[in-house]
Amino acid sequence: MKIIQIVLMVLAVFVLLLKKGNDEYMIYLKVGAVVVFMVSMMRLSTKTPSKNQNKEDKDV
Repeated sequence: MKIIQIVLMVLAVFVLLLKKGNDEYMIYLKVGAVVVFMVSMMRLSTKTPSKNQNKEDKDV
């Protein structure tokens, strides 16, 4: 699943770097690419442990 999200992020960046004309569909395509990139980044970052996790455990 992690590999699929990384591939989606790379494809989204590729779409964002395309410089075709100012067609209306390109704007929607780029907005969709930003959404895919941000959602993939959010899902990948949720699996990363916090630096302060040990401090929070001691406080409880």
